[in-house]
Amino acid sequence: MSLENYIINDIQICNLNDKVKDLQEIFNELTYSHLPVENNGVYLGCFSETDIRCFDSEKTLAEYQYTLSGFFARETDHWLETLQNFAQNQSNILPVLSPENEYLGYLELYDILNQFNETSFLNEPGGIIVLEKGVREYSFSEIGQIIESHNAALLGMFVSLKDNDLTQITIKLSSTGINEILQTFRRYGYNVISEHQEDSFSQNLQDRSKYLDKYLNM
Repeated sequence: MSLENYIINDIQICNLNDKVKDLQEIFNELTYSHLPVENNGVYLGCFSETDIRCFDSEKTLAEYQYTLSGFFARETDHWLETLQNFAQNQSNILPVLSPENEYLGYLELYDILNQFNETSFLNEPGGIIVLEKGVREYSFSEIGQIIESHNAALLGMFVSLKDNDLTQITIKLSSTGINEILQTFRRYGYNVISEHQEDSFSQNLQDRSKYLDKYLNM
């Protein structure tokens, strides 16, 4: 995916000499969390709407330059890098600069998320498994081998949570023989966090729990 096709240029970049009220008025008309600012043709950063609402409307943006956030993307960045950039800066707009640091326009979060929706991880049918294991104990190659050994296709995999010494890995795979796959993961020391109707292990635990409850209530 080329970011060039997603760069938008329908908003004129603000200047440090503009007044705060000018930017407040733009925010009133748009749903963006940030707006980019330049000085003498050089991109300086973005003002957030939250900050702008707190400033004196009659002052210039230059007087609040210290609150600028200098995040941006390059037109050569991968779309997944830009998605991370959006998340880290809690923004729904991302300025794009050329290799010469020329301001080219901006990206919208919605467009990048749509690109993610086109990946096989979200677009193709399959099952989701969430595993948990020690930070130094899990292996992507091992997970992939377990799935493929059951003739299932791995559609995507990523680390979805790190909590102290534990890591959670979210996997999407074609749903062939998912019960056998779950049992194999357990034999290899993985804790299965997600719930599955096909999981005979969980069903056995539920049956035993019901039997125990019935026995205790006799």
